[in-house]
Amino acid sequence: MPKNQLASLALALTAAAGLISWACSAGSGGSSGTGGNSGSGGTSATGGRSGSGGVGDSCSNVMACGGDVVGTWKVVSSCLKVTGNLDLSLVGAGCPSAPVTGELSVTGTWTANADGTDSDDTTTSGTEQFTLAASCLVISSTPVTCSGAAGLLMSLGYSSLTCTSSADGGCSCAGTVQQAGGIGLVSPAPSINGNYTLSGSVVTISGDSSDTQYSYCSSVDTLTLTPQSTNPIIAGAVVLQKSSSGSGGTTGSGGTGVSSGGGGAVGSGGTTGKGGATGSGGSTGSGGTPGSGGAAGHGGTTGSGGSTGNAGTTGSGGSGAIMGPCDIYESGGTACVAAHSTVRALYGTYGGKLYQVRNAAGATKDILALTPGGFADGGSQDTFCSGTTCVITIVYDQSGKGNDLWYQGSTMVPGSTSSSPSKATSESLTLSGQKVYALYINAGNSYWVDASKSGIALGSQPEGMYLVTSGKHYNGGCCFDYGNSETDRKADGAGAMDALNFSAITAWGTGAGSGPWVMADLEYGVFAQNNTSKNQNDPTQTSAYVTAVLKNNGTTEYALRGGDATTGGLGTYYKGGLPGGWSPMKKQGAIVLGSGGDCCKPGGGANLSDGTFYEGCIVAGYPSDATEDAVQANVVAAEYGK
Repeated sequence: MPKNQLASLALALTAAAGLISWACSAGSGGSSGTGGNSGSGGTSATGGRSGSGGVGDSCSNVMACGGDVVGTWKVVSSCLKVTGNLDLSLVGAGCPSAPVTGELSVTGTWTANADGTDSDDTTTSGTEQFTLAASCLVISSTPVTCSGAAGLLMSLGYSSLTCTSSADGGCSCAGTVQQAGGIGLVSPAPSINGNYTLSGSVVTISGDSSDTQYSYCSSVDTLTLTPQSTNPIIAGAVVLQKSSSGSGGTTGSGGTGVSSGGGGAVGSGGTTGKGGATGSGGSTGSGGTPGSGGAAGHGGTTGSGGSTGNAGTTGSGGSGAIMGPCDIYESGGTACVAAHSTVRALYGTYGGKLYQVRNAAGATKDILALTPGGFADGGSQDTFCSGTTCVITIVYDQSGKGNDLWYQGSTMVPGSTSSSPSKATSESLTLSGQKVYALYINAGNSYWVDASKSGIALGSQPEGMYLVTSGKHYNGGCCFDYGNSETDRKADGAGAMDALNFSAITAWGTGAGSGPWVMADLEYGVFAQNNTSKNQNDPTQTSAYVTAVLKNNGTTEYALRGGDATTGGLGTYYKGGLPGGWSPMKKQGAIVLGSGGDCCKPGGGANLSDGTFYEGCIVAGYPSDATEDAVQANVVAAEYGK
């Protein structure tokens, strides 16, 4: 895709010495709550009011002293000033930076556990203002308007961002921040839970996309943090107080939990329904004869047991032959050259590796299909990742072409310092009752392989592809793509990419409504039709599970199709000519997943998109509508979310 993926920009600061004086004179935070008697069932402590910091006051940095941070800490005061320059050098813009000012405040709690994990329940809010010179309005060689720039830059961590034209040909931008997690550092992917380490008087919190650092001082029951950031500079501090063991009875015995504040969770006498898994009384998969029906050969890979033995009700496909999407494409004369999924096998005969997970100790495990043509063994991931954290390092190619997708930032695909693997446990779901896991992409996560020598379409050769994604997890950042991309990871010109894009990006073409939309990233632009106007026939996708389809004959025509992955058929959103200047296509044959094509080389930017990947494949040739309709029926039969 065009767009040098707007860098993660985890705002940093060199901590200057100076007493905190409660973060600011006009925001002292008020009195802390007194708690309540432990387990007494009384009213829980309020914890006091959080100080506002006072607009216009100077904010003092912490006098760092280190110390112990284990415990739950509640913000009682904050004062953070933003100055300096917003670093745009990694965004691919024509300008290196933009002058920025702003004010931030923090509320909520942060918990540091003794095992080195943390839980961030803070909210950072405030405003920032910056200006863009006229030269900034070319991003990865692609011109954008002020409105288009705002749509892309909002993914840096703003809840809203407006950029309006200025007299000098640039833009004046005003953004609001309302961010969960991150403790005062505006980020594309703020950490809500992860790990922390201490070194001297610096605490480093590791999240999904990057590490954030704070100078700190912990003394008795007070913890003071100053975010470390240089572009832009953040001055000031966040003051937190340790929650006492008597705060509202949360740790008290509470008896049966009758009183709302009476310590102990309601119903602590046992987990509801703990007497055994539902339907455990029968033999696994005892119901129904395999192959006795079922659409497209799904379901029935593992029975639910139960007294009625209803496991095999969906069967393995009537004739006993399991069919997957790649079997369907091949029967239509367009064979898969790459097939990826974390949730199921895409060939009826494939029973091998789907993806690899790595735990916090560095050990790895391949997650396999339970049976040929079946679903992923989510239970083996649960066992391996129990008591630790896991990331997805590889999504294996099922086509036999060797096009395994490694995360950008790995030894196989070196990446920028802000590139990292996706967390393995962010989203679990069921397919026909089988628990599986999604590849849940946040800013900083993306996957790549050079497939140019394995049969993928090159230049103007025709190709097609589909993916199953989610209409519930997306953003307007650049760029959640799956498809054919540049082998050098640079924006190499119009037509150098041919990839599905699923997002709410507004910098180039869009669909109807507010998005997300099924679009095509053809490099130097994301398109919903043959120009960058709004395509009213390309609807906003609201389904939890969405099928997206792209095909391109390389010279005269491309098409966008899509629909709900749980029901119904595919709609055709566009079928017609390529944009002017994009014919013939100039495809290079790398495969990218989760980012644009000019991301995320060492020294380069990071992916700023959000999106979910369940399954997808790329085929050689121009598939017929009938073949794609059969693939959609196969996806529906897999019973996403059921």
